[in-house]
Parts: sequence; structure tokens; C-alpha cells
Amino acid sequence: MKKLFFSLCLAILWSTQSMAQALPQPPSFLSESHAMQRIETVQRYLLLPVEEKEENARISIIVDNAVVKQFNCRLAVDNVDYYVPLDLSQLNGQQALLDIVFPGNRRQTGAIREYTCWQKLRYSNSFDTSNRERFRPLYHHTPAYGWMNDPNGMFYMDGVWHLYYQFNPYGSQWENLTWGHSTSTDLIHWTHQPDAIEPDGLGMIFSGNCVVDHNNTAGFSRNAVVAIYTTAGVSQTQSLAHSEDHGMTFHKYAGNPIITGEIADFRDPKMFWNEATGRWNLVLAAGQEIQIYSSKDLKAWQYESSFGHGYGNHSGVWECPDLVKLPVEGTGDHKWALIVNINPGGPHGGSATQYFIGSFDGHQFTCDSKPAVTKWMDYGKDHYATVTFNNAPEGRTVAMAWMSNWQYANQVPTRQYRAANSLPRDLYLFRSGDETYMASNPSREVNAIRGRKLRKLTDAAEIEVAVRGSFTLILKNGRGEQVVMEYDADSRTFAMDRTRSGEVQFSDAFPARTVAPTFGPLKTLRLFIDRSSIEAFGNEGKMAMANLVFPSEPYSQAILKGSARQTIYELK
Repeated sequence: MKKLFFSLCLAILWSTQSMAQALPQPPSFLSESHAMQRIETVQRYLLLPVEEKEENARISIIVDNAVVKQFNCRLAVDNVDYYVPLDLSQLNGQQALLDIVFPGNRRQTGAIREYTCWQKLRYSNSFDTSNRERFRPLYHHTPAYGWMNDPNGMFYMDGVWHLYYQFNPYGSQWENLTWGHSTSTDLIHWTHQPDAIEPDGLGMIFSGNCVVDHNNTAGFSRNAVVAIYTTAGVSQTQSLAHSEDHGMTFHKYAGNPIITGEIADFRDPKMFWNEATGRWNLVLAAGQEIQIYSSKDLKAWQYESSFGHGYGNHSGVWECPDLVKLPVEGTGDHKWALIVNINPGGPHGGSATQYFIGSFDGHQFTCDSKPAVTKWMDYGKDHYATVTFNNAPEGRTVAMAWMSNWQYANQVPTRQYRAANSLPRDLYLFRSGDETYMASNPSREVNAIRGRKLRKLTDAAEIEVAVRGSFTLILKNGRGEQVVMEYDADSRTFAMDRTRSGEVQFSDAFPARTVAPTFGPLKTLRLFIDRSSIEAFGNEGKMAMANLVFPSEPYSQAILKGSARQTIYELK
């Protein structure tokens, strides 16, 4: 089995522990919650010890009496769960002062001078990202370390797929949101790149997207990569940056923010070129509606209309919208699909992706369905923040999602990293009854990792099921942990039960049985099993379901009962 290729494009050449050097100067304690620590750029990194049960300390880096960087980190008070790197190369050889404010007091945590972090701070020329997690997937994208949520800014250019993502460089829980960056030539094997866009005076860097400006409409340069993203400070505003080196480094626009609003939840811009109108369009989540804008130059945006009042599910905040034109299977026609992620309100609790099918004239989206109709892209509990790649080749519409759920994302049983992305999926539309629905089929790049047929199940495999009627499929390991999947031919539903799948106790919301309609008789089922996830696709993606699992040992048996036949393939 080929493992994911992890490279931070940093000097990761030897172990952290063997080359670490203790800080020569002790900290200065100013109060029961305030300390200062002088640091020097004697090596590449300062390794920060993290203890996840603690609250965030606020760390300011001061150079020549000026604050050059601020972030939050759960510095260790009693025990060290793991380390995260603070890159000192950005200080250009200058001495710096860490100004550290803790939220607790000595009645809760003890005396500040006794905190474990002071003995464990280390200089190092390397940071070891070799995998220490038994649940880390083998063929799904994950961050090399730290927290990840929404995919951002995805685009394709010159044979390379670029994936940015919400990233915390200073811990494996949500905080300090930055755009992490990975690249791939096949949508499966990813190379980690340096962080792309970091927080600034306007706030953390929330979700957004990138486009390739082929015709230099923004005036940066022909084929510049232009990013629009949410800056989240006191309020949420939209900002712009551009790259002239294929998305490796970005320059922030001096005129930021470029779009402001009067609502707290005002975020996640997604823009695209509208060939019919000769202008750019942008969709933006504003509370529980989607706002639509247009522009000639990607800098000045004109409000056009809003969509959402009374339509679909409104149990939570609308987020991460996308608007794409898709072919309708077997008709030669196209329709527009407005993708809207919602949290909470999913079909089985927590976060999920809904969508609306209709028409779009560059100014207003009109939904074909009645307002009460809700359509879900994926019926599992772990498929959220779905967005598509800009500039995908051959007119394809390729989507990826964050494979987790806000009900328990911070509590899943990993430490070195948290969260993975779904497999890439190609989107198209199909008719069933009086409605048009969206299918999300595994992208053809996934087929390239299929290897030989197997007699026994492994921790990274595909099961292809030829269906003739109702069946039950049980994935089981030697400890009796199991995932039970059932297809009911009469009700035309597919269900997945992970209540006994392994480690489930970390959240009351995690044990679940998820059910999906199959939109007609189920004929084929593809199951993609990775170390900590199962993705199910029926009838070329017309039914989709993604669920996390955390078995204490890999599932080794695939027991099939009923009217079906299975073939197991290795994935490499």
C-alpha cells in the first residue's frame, strides 16, 4: 500500500527529539496569568508543547517593541499531548519576545511558574510529521499536522490541482484559521505546501475560493490566480489577494475589504466567470440566505439578488455556497445547481450539504422545486462544506468536502491531525419522478488506484457490489466491532449503522444509523474503505453516503447476505 506523500516543503530530515535544544533563558512571570519569554532564531523552529484539555493562551510575538504576530495555543500546564512548530525564519534573525497571557488562574491550574510548558519549550531545525496516528487515512487528503476544516480556493492549472483548506498551525482543534495548501497531479496523492494566506489585521482567514483570471480582468496579470476569502475579525468581511506564481504565494489587495455587510454570519464567497453575461458572479452566505453579486474586475462587486427565504432547510446557518451549471443525464440539457451547506440541520443531525436546482440569468437564481423540498447531496454524517474546483479540465465539475461533522469534529480520537477530505466527486444531474437531483460520482482518478482482487478485506480497499435485491453487508474485525449496511429493495433505501463500529464514546452524537433513498432500484454499490472512513456510492453516485469510523483494529471480514455479489479490490 502506498502511503500519502507528506512534505511540508520544509526541512523535515531527522527526528525532532534528537535535535531539540532547550531555551537558555528562563521566562519572566508578571502575574498569575501573564508571562514573557525571550527567544532567538538560533534554529528554524520553536516547538510549542500543547495540552488539549487546557484553554487557549494568547501569544504575541514582539520584535523591536512592535507586535508582528498573534495566535492562540493550548500551552501545556500538566502534560504534553504533542508539539506544534513556530517558524522562526520569519523573524529574519532578530531576537523576539513572546508575550503570553493565560486565561486561567492559580486556583484552577496552579502556579504559573510550575506550568509544564516552560520546561518543554524547545528549539529545533526540524519538525517531524511522520505519521503517528493509526487512524490516518491512506488515500484521503489530510493535513500533515494540526486542525483542518472547509476546503477552500480549489483550482486546476497546468496539470496541478490546488487544494487550500481551513488550517490551525498551532493545534489540532479549531483556532487561528489560515489557508493551508496542498497540491496534486492526480487528486489522490497530495504534497503539502507552505501556508498560503495568514491572518492579518482584518481577522482570521475563513473560507473562500480562487479563480484563474485568464483575460486579466482584475489587472494583476494574465492567468493570475485571484482569491476572495472571508476575513473574520470583529465582523466578517470579504477580502482579495492574488498570486502570480500559480497559487504558491499570495499578495493581499491594498483596498481590502472589498465587500462588507450588516449581518454577523456573512462569509464564504465563491466566484466564477459567467460566459453568458461576460461578467464574474459571486455567491455569498448571509445568515440563512445566499446573496448574489456581479463584477467586471473582481474588485468592485454589485449586489444583484438574494435566494433562500422559505426554501429548503433552515435549521442552522447557511455556509459555503457554490453555483454551478451541470448536465442533466440523458437529455442534452443543463441546469444550474446552487449548493448550500448548513450547520446544524443535516438529515441525521449536525452539518450537511443541501442543494437547489433551477435557472440562473446572471442576476437571480430561480428554484424549480417548491419551497418545502429539501435535497441532500450526501446522506452520511460526515460530508460538509462541499465546493468545486475552478478551471477543471474538459468542462468537468469536480467537488470535494470536509469529511467530518461539527457535532464532534474537535473530539474525534486523533491528536497529530484532525479531519480528512472526501474523495473527489464529479457532479451531474438526473431526473427521478417530477424532480431533478444531483449525483456525485467518484472521480475517474479514483479508478487509477484500484489494484488486484482480494480474498480478505484490508484497511484500505474498495468493495464493488452487484445488486439483485435486498442484502446485508457487515464489515467486522476480530474484536467484534462492525458496520452494518442494508439495502431494502421494497423501500429503495440504503442504510449504514456505525453504532458498534469501534471507538464511539467520544461523542453522544457519533453512534448513528444513516439512511438514504436510492432513487430507483439499486443496481451497483461501490464502498471505499479507508482506515477511518467509509464512503458509499450507489448507481454512479445517485446515492452517496460518507461516514467516519474508528475501529480499534481494521475490519478484516466483509460478510454479505442476500441478493448480491461482492468483489474486493486493494487500493494503492
